[in-house]
Amino acid sequence: MKTKFFLYARKSTEDEERKSTEDEERQIMSIEAQLAELAEYAKRENIEIAETFIESKSAKKPGREIFNEMMSKVHESKEPIGLIAWHPDRLARNSVDGGQIIYSIDIGKIVSLRFPTFWFEPTPQGLFMLQVAFGQSKYYSDNLSENVKRGIRQKLRRGEWPGLAPFGYVNNPKTRTIEPEPTKSRCVVKAFEEFSQGRHTLESLGQRLSFWGVVSGTGKPICKATLQRMLTNPVYLGIIKHNGESYEGGFPSIVSRATFEAVQKVLKQRARPRKSKKRHNFPFVGLLTCGECGGAITAQFAHGHGGTYRYYRCTKKLGKCSQRYLREDLLANQLKSRLQNVALDDDWAEKMTAQVDVWEKDNAQSAQSFAQNLDEKIKEAETKLDKLVNAFLDGSIEKETYLVKKDELIKTKIDLNKRKSDFGRKGNNWVEPLRDWIKTAHHAEKLALSNDFYEIKEIKSLTEKIGTNRRLLSRKTEFEFVRPYDLIPKYRAFCEARPAEGGASEQPNASQFSKCLNWSGRRESNPGCKTPSLAYYHYTTSRKKAADWPRLFRRYFFSL
Repeated sequence: MKTKFFLYARKSTEDEERKSTEDEERQIMSIEAQLAELAEYAKRENIEIAETFIESKSAKKPGREIFNEMMSKVHESKEPIGLIAWHPDRLARNSVDGGQIIYSIDIGKIVSLRFPTFWFEPTPQGLFMLQVAFGQSKYYSDNLSENVKRGIRQKLRRGEWPGLAPFGYVNNPKTRTIEPEPTKSRCVVKAFEEFSQGRHTLESLGQRLSFWGVVSGTGKPICKATLQRMLTNPVYLGIIKHNGESYEGGFPSIVSRATFEAVQKVLKQRARPRKSKKRHNFPFVGLLTCGECGGAITAQFAHGHGGTYRYYRCTKKLGKCSQRYLREDLLANQLKSRLQNVALDDDWAEKMTAQVDVWEKDNAQSAQSFAQNLDEKIKEAETKLDKLVNAFLDGSIEKETYLVKKDELIKTKIDLNKRKSDFGRKGNNWVEPLRDWIKTAHHAEKLALSNDFYEIKEIKSLTEKIGTNRRLLSRKTEFEFVRPYDLIPKYRAFCEARPAEGGASEQPNASQFSKCLNWSGRRESNPGCKTPSLAYYHYTTSRKKAADWPRLFRRYFFSL
């Protein structure tokens, strides 16, 4: 059976962003020449043309509509197809389209490629030569693009305008740059001046320019988008803006900087903010999960009792769930109540912060002394090592003794350096976490006592920070405090555990509490602990007694 061929003719536009009549004429002539040559070649080679595809688009990037249509028909055809084109670079100048053609040959969808200017056979040698041709086409396209970009960059460095002159200027082929056009430049200056004085909107300015004879290509007043671009174009200040970078132009400016900035100010004042899609304010969405089915908690509005209320409920998307809704104000109050469990009032926060400052100062002094002591020991080990080497070189000690002593000194030195490194890394690392803990607990006190609606988002943020396994079950919020915020409620529970023997109020200390609480968070019985009431301990003003809390938590943070 005789193979049917698809004919493909293509020519890139001179400028796909700007297609003038002259460009289109050149395009048609080029394609007509290809068609004539290919028709003559097909007749000479006895090739049957089944369909002709004509495209006017660059092949540098994939995505050509006509080419893709042709390749789709190739793959849909039940019979093998051949392609005929002027040259391989007419088919592809990018690796994607070139690879598509070669793959179609590999699977037998394309059985022949015919070019008047290029030899091809569906053999390994022919495929190799075709790949070389596609590679050369891509290289030519990439190299041409880079040469053009390099030329444009050089023009910009010289202050030359790289394209058609903007309105108000005219291209000068002798100087290869632009210069003000007397009539149009006066219109530009007048437009800037009147707009800077607030005498026009963009629409009325277009009408004003139309009155001066400045109209669009269709004879209508210039549209607002074009005027916006003109009024914000720095070219009128003598500045070239290209790809976000500014260059000093080698041509005169038309508008003064003061007038240009005044226009920008007017435009900014008149700019309307973009309308965004209205979103409901449900601050606690994403905070909790359903305690029954594990589903997400969503929110909605409900109307009743003379007002609009926000409710939170299970989405029930994971199956049957019996949980009911909870009003937002009740949810907020429950979270505030939980925050109160980890809250520190102003007096406690102040005393604990002061105690941390004292510890930090003392720790800095002891750290300096400890570091100096380590440095002296390291220096001593280095001195001994030097003496040992000298003694060995002098022949004063045997080699075996030398090796044993050297090994001991090196191990000692390594151990000292490691201790110094570990100490420098840990240092006061416990101080800032402890400060942050005090600050967070103090902030929890303020949020728990606040009635400000706008602090609801802060309540959510703080709850996420201090709570884990957050659930909503039977209209009650449940979560566990993360370490170390769980230490405060545990300490309060310790203080309220039972009254002191004989009714006496004996002050507990951190050491007693640490014996009753291990660091995994489990309470242990200790009959020897005598505890006062929470009110007695929590609201004491004695600095000595108040120091027990930070000392306890310092032990935890220092162990991190």
